[in-house]
Amino acid sequence: MIFTLLAFAVALGLLITFHELGHYWVARWCNVKVLRFSVGFGRVLLRRTDRNGTEWALSAIPLGGYVKMQDDPEAGANAQEQAQAFNQKSVAQRFAIVAAGPIANLLLAALLYAGLSWVGTEEPAAIIATPAAQTQASQAGFQGGDLLVEINGSAVESWGQARWALLDVLTSGGTAQIRVQEEQGGNATRTLQVAPASMGVEESDPLALAGLTLAAPRAQVGQVIEDGAAAAAGFQQGDIIVGLDNQPVTDANAFVAAIQKRPGERVAVTVLREDTELMLNVVPQAQEGPEGQTVGRIGVMLAADFPMVTVRYGLLGSITHGVERTFETAWYSLKMMGRMLTGEVSVRNISGPVTIADYAGQTARIGIAAYISFLALISVSIGILNLLPIPMLDGGHLMYYLLEMARGRPVPDAWLETGQRIGLGLLVALMSLAFFNDFTRLFS
Repeated sequence: MIFTLLAFAVALGLLITFHELGHYWVARWCNVKVLRFSVGFGRVLLRRTDRNGTEWALSAIPLGGYVKMQDDPEAGANAQEQAQAFNQKSVAQRFAIVAAGPIANLLLAALLYAGLSWVGTEEPAAIIATPAAQTQASQAGFQGGDLLVEINGSAVESWGQARWALLDVLTSGGTAQIRVQEEQGGNATRTLQVAPASMGVEESDPLALAGLTLAAPRAQVGQVIEDGAAAAAGFQQGDIIVGLDNQPVTDANAFVAAIQKRPGERVAVTVLREDTELMLNVVPQAQEGPEGQTVGRIGVMLAADFPMVTVRYGLLGSITHGVERTFETAWYSLKMMGRMLTGEVSVRNISGPVTIADYAGQTARIGIAAYISFLALISVSIGILNLLPIPMLDGGHLMYYLLEMARGRPVPDAWLETGQRIGLGLLVALMSLAFFNDFTRLFS
């Protein structure tokens, strides 16, 4: 729990602070006086004032930060001081200062994606499991063991790349031309045609709905328990289990399920050891299962044996990929928002702080690469959310500035007040829905 909260606080603090730095940098370039830049909220713990008169503060609640600018000239201010007030700047300068926050988040996401691409990440190869009957993948002729190598003319190296390349077409509907390398070594091109996925919470993976899932890893012996049935039968660490009673074993889960059903029965297990097949006879010991039932266990710890690939780009390629991935993520997010408004996607997919905190903890436990990828995704989300034309958000202010440019004069105060009330209502409703979805998932 503490680890999850820490991962969440670091993520939110970093991303919102960078957002506010965007406002700060452009404000300084526009010669706006910044009174305070705070990392965190609440009681100030540490503070320092720089030569420009900006107070840099570290506050007690580490969930973001804020920038406080001089909005109106102070009483008795001279001409130079008056010129440093935010409200005295041109509409173009105010627009740039407000837009800088969301843009900073998008730039940060691009940098994070680019960094991951340059360093390289280990990802599962894009090998699919046998599609379920009657799914679009099954009807298109996909088979278990197919390696996806190209989607709509673009090469893919990993399951993550394949998922991302297919996500848009599967959620929006359309056709994907997919070139595969078959398990037997041949090559084929398959046409996957799908209707737009109706995404509820229970059916949140459009690839799985279409019948495309990652193949399960083979069953590999990671550890042999002393005095267990497997030790007596001659199992060794590193053995890959490929058969049971002369029937092929497709994955680790299938092997475990088969063994659990055969307590006290002799089982012939085929293993692959240093490229040599061996037949080992083992009798699973009868033990009590998690629900009090009797199950068979042979005394091994299984490890995943799955082909992995290293996805790495050069310096220029990683920058290009980072920008492209950020744009694609932002565009996909906007499309999903639009489909929520039309009812094609359930609003139950909206997540709040509880779900985000949970994902922060999960990705941090997986490793630094997963956590950085999570930070990039949330940074894009913060950027896009703040660009929405909702009063009280950055996008709402930008909407007013565009109206000011079109009218040639500021928006009337009555409009601003009405917009503030509408924006507050929308934000309260959105946060209430997000919290409701969070706690529904938590207790379901």
